[in-house]
Order: sequence, then structure tokens, then C-alpha cells
Amino acid sequence: MRQILVAGNWKLNGSRDSIEQLLSGIVAGAGAAANVQIAVCPPFVYIPQVAERLAGSPVAWGSQDISDQDSGAFTGEVSASMLNDFNCKYAIVGHSERRSLYAEDDAFTARKFAAARKGGLIPILCVGETLEEREQGVTESVVARQLDAVIELEGVAALNDAVIAYEPVWAIGTGKTATPQQAQDVHAFIRGKLAELNVGVADKVQILYGGSVKGANAAELFAMADIDGGLIGGASLDANEFLKICSAGA
Repeated sequence: MRQILVAGNWKLNGSRDSIEQLLSGIVAGAGAAANVQIAVCPPFVYIPQVAERLAGSPVAWGSQDISDQDSGAFTGEVSASMLNDFNCKYAIVGHSERRSLYAEDDAFTARKFAAARKGGLIPILCVGETLEEREQGVTESVVARQLDAVIELEGVAALNDAVIAYEPVWAIGTGKTATPQQAQDVHAFIRGKLAELNVGVADKVQILYGGSVKGANAAELFAMADIDGGLIGGASLDANEFLKICSAGA
């Protein structure tokens, strides 16, 4: 039985004070969702603060990105070993904003996935289609291409040590949400594709949904057979709303 995972992606938000308040609220309410895995992914500069505040709590933490390099002349990059210094558990790779705004292609994303695994981190691999691609009916081929880049580099067994997040780009921060059935259809496609290569991996891997998840729609989404939690953006910046989403998986 796959456990529900709810991971907050804070994106480019936060300050020392606001993060302290947010974490205090999350830690205080996390016990109500004891059977749900909870994680937060702050901006890099706040990881030390988050690590100190969450140490000994049931809430894990991770990064929003990771370098594909171990070290060297790569200005502005952060490596797996640096994240390990602060006991990060997860690293998001291939988020649609990295793909679209910073031109990170499938191959680059796959190298970041590999770097995270090599460093002992759990990559949260994001996949998903744009509105134009959905309207063209190519959702499955886009998602398959994004998965194939990782599988070709690392092998399907690498997904035993990873999380997949399906995030329809048209539903991120727009207030639009794929219906539970629309999301389930793509999640089922992903699991089915993996099952063709390795049934054990397909059965084990957590597949999260990301795209305007809120306390009001989380329970219906998480009730779907192949949806194993959520990658939460804006709603993760409000402790009460984030905890409602976590409780929906309890």
C-alpha cells in the first residue's frame, strides 16, 4: 500500500519571519495526519532555517532544484552534497517552471535526477503537458517522452528511489484544476507505462498530482487509485490550508 505524500513547493516566497510562523503552524498540526508523509521545499537560502526548525519533527524537507554537477565553476548552482549538509530528503527536478522559464530540456532534467539519486536524495520528477499540448491530444506522448529521458539514462529501477509528480502546466497557479478523473487518467497512464517495464517499480512509486490543489479538492483527488498525494504550490504557504490538504490523505 503506497503512503500518501504531500510536498509543499514554496517557490520564490518567504522570509525568515514568515517561514518561522509557517513552520510553527505545520509542526503543530502535523500530528493530525500521522499516516501521511509531509515535506516542504523552501528556497535554497532558507534550507538551514527549515532544517533546524524541523529537526526531530515528522516533517521532511528538500530543495526546489539541484545541480547536475558535483562541484566546480558553476556559479549559482547547489549540489547534492551541499543539500546533504542540511539533511535534505528530497530534490524537485524538472518542474514546469524550470522547463519553460529556464529552458531546461528532458536530457538536462534526467541528469539532475541522476545527480540527486547519486547524492542519496529522493528526486521528485515533475512531468506534464501545456494547455496547447492537451488540446492537441498529445498529453500521453509528452509525459512518456519526459519519463523516457530518465529511464534511458538511469533505467526504470531508478524510479524505485524516486517520486513522480504529474503537473498539467495549464493548472499550475491558474486556479484551474484537472478533474479528479482527468488527473487519474494520466496517473494511470504513467503507472501502466512503468508496469510494461517493471511491475514492482510501477506498484511502488508514488505519483503525486500538482496543479492548484486545495483543501477543498484534495480528498477527491487523493481518493483516486493512482494518485498518491500532491505537490502543492500556493496552498503550501498557508499552514491551515496545507494541513487541510495533508488531512485529506489521512
